[in-house]
Amino acid sequence: MTASTAGTMDLTSNETVKNIFITGLQNAHALEKEALQLMQRQVERFENYPEMSDLLRTHIRETEGQLRRLDEMLHTFGEDRSLLKDMATQFTANMAAAGHMPMADEVLKNTFANHAFENFEIASYKSLIAMAEAAGHQRFVPGLQETLREEEKTARLIFDMIEPITQKYLMREAQGKKADR
Repeated sequence: MTASTAGTMDLTSNETVKNIFITGLQNAHALEKEALQLMQRQVERFENYPEMSDLLRTHIRETEGQLRRLDEMLHTFGEDRSLLKDMATQFTANMAAAGHMPMADEVLKNTFANHAFENFEIASYKSLIAMAEAAGHQRFVPGLQETLREEEKTARLIFDMIEPITQKYLMREAQGKKADR
């Protein structure tokens, strides 16, 4: 089979593709649980950066909706989230959040990490959409696209905050004020 025919092969009846899609949904669920843990740990720590706390609170609500959508998709296959993956990613999120806490520039490191994490989620949802289409599960595409739009919006908002947060951090630091968070 050549590369050109592989792209046109009908995958909708392939059980392997369906199983990969289900695994992808479980992975996305675990990723959203990780994101939720990270944001919940950070939101209260941004005491001098309320604009970031507000953004995180908004995205926490969106993430809770994303988890509900993923649960609904998994349930249509008679599947559930992977508890092991959820636990592992939540542990990782807690360790990542704790890792930045002692840093003098905690707010900057968290802002950079949040931007990177959102972009990882964007790539994951683009892949899930392609999987849903390849598996013949078009009915899931609108929900996945909604999540993708939310992740793209949040990534853009965080990106737009990098300079103002950095400037505010520098100003507070230069004035001898608490700047780390």
